[in-house]
Amino acid sequence: MLTPALYRTRITHTRRAPVHHHFSYRGYSWYIDLDRMPVLPRWLTPFARFEVGDHFTGEPKDSLRQRVDAFLGSHGVDLGDGRVTALLQARVLGYGFNPLSLYWCHDTAGTLRCVIAEVHNTYGQRHAYLLPARRSADVRKRMYVSPFNAVEGLYQVRAPAPDEHLDVTISLHRQGHPVFVATLRGDRKPATPREILRLQLTAPLAPLAGALAIRLEGVKLWLRGVPVVPRPTGDVDESATQNRGRQL
Repeated sequence: MLTPALYRTRITHTRRAPVHHHFSYRGYSWYIDLDRMPVLPRWLTPFARFEVGDHFTGEPKDSLRQRVDAFLGSHGVDLGDGRVTALLQARVLGYGFNPLSLYWCHDTAGTLRCVIAEVHNTYGQRHAYLLPARRSADVRKRMYVSPFNAVEGLYQVRAPAPDEHLDVTISLHRQGHPVFVATLRGDRKPATPREILRLQLTAPLAPLAGALAIRLEGVKLWLRGVPVVPRPTGDVDESATQNRGRQL
C-alpha cells in the first residue's frame, strides 16, 4: 500500500472494572513511511507538522527513523534498510498529542519483523513497547496512563498494518479478564491538500480535542467515586514533554 494516507478514526474506551464506563470520540491519523515523509505545501504545514521530539528519545538532530532504529538496536533488532511505516498524529496549530503511535518494522526482504507500540499519557510521558510480528501479542504494562488504573496487568495488542481500513484493539487484562479495552478504527483517505483541509472542518484541532475528551471522562470517573491511583515516580524509561522537538 502506498503512503502517506489519512484515516478518519473513531476511538473508543471501555472500562469494565471497578465500574462500567464507555466513551468514544472522533479524530484522524496519518499513515506514513519514515523514509518518505510527507511533503506538504507551506500553507498547509500549520495543520500537519511532524516533530521528532514527540517520539522516543535521542539527539535533537536525529530523524524519527534514526530514533526507531536506535530503539530497535537496544533490543537487538537490525532492520538494515528495511521499511518502517507508522500510524501517528501530526501537530495541528502547534499542538500534538499521540495517545498511541504504531510502527510496523520490516527487514530488507520486506518481512515484518516486529511492531512498536508507543503510548503517550496526558502527563507528557511516553513508553515504547516492542511486540513480536504476530496477529495478537501480549506485553506487560510498564507506564502509568490513567489515574484510575494501576501500573499492573497485561496488554493484549492486536495491530495489523492498515489497508483500506484501520482496526486496532488494545485490552488490559488482570487475572485473566479484560478490565479496559480501547479500539482505534477508521477508513483510509488520500493525503491530499483538499482532504487535510476537510478534516480541519470535520475534526478541528483533533489532537487537542482528543486530550480534552480523555480529561473530561476522567472527571466523570472521579465524580462516580472511582478510586484515584497515585502516579508513581521513575516508572517510565522513555519520557519527555510533548512541547519540544524538531520538525522531521
